[in-house]
Amino acid sequence: MKCWICTREARGFGITDTRHGIGDARRYPIDWVFCSKRCQDAFHRFYVMRIEAERLDQEPPMIDATKYEQAAIRSCLKAFGEAAGEIGFTKPLGHYSEAQALQVIEAIVTGYTNAMVDAHEETKFPPVRGLQATPDPMVVDSVNPFADMEDDLPWEQDGAQKGGA
Repeated sequence: MKCWICTREARGFGITDTRHGIGDARRYPIDWVFCSKRCQDAFHRFYVMRIEAERLDQEPPMIDATKYEQAAIRSCLKAFGEAAGEIGFTKPLGHYSEAQALQVIEAIVTGYTNAMVDAHEETKFPPVRGLQATPDPMVVDSVNPFADMEDDLPWEQDGAQKGGA
């Protein structure tokens, strides 16, 4: 089974839905499973927000996005514009074929994922006091304080000579 939050393989964390008693027509077995306590806790936060919003007859609130997620969402506009440009801007969204809608969705999801990967790569290494981070992504050595360690690790050199094991 897969985690309900991140779709990784579930690893023993789970919840059984017991909202409705035995004999209630609304009762059916739902087993929510998760890969970690972190995903299980995230599910609880989302679930509680949804139940509270339904009780108040409101729409569930949006996730409070980080600055990296907000930047990634903004970067999707270009991918959306390119995909919509291929289809035609005058065509309403309701008239898109399934293939056209999937094309737009794929462009947006790919743009978001790539932006998040780029943000992760930028923050991959902790800042080193006294070094200025360069905006050029090709200059990694000045940002990575451990870039020269590869030459100092004899077991990696021996492993590479012995066939990488």
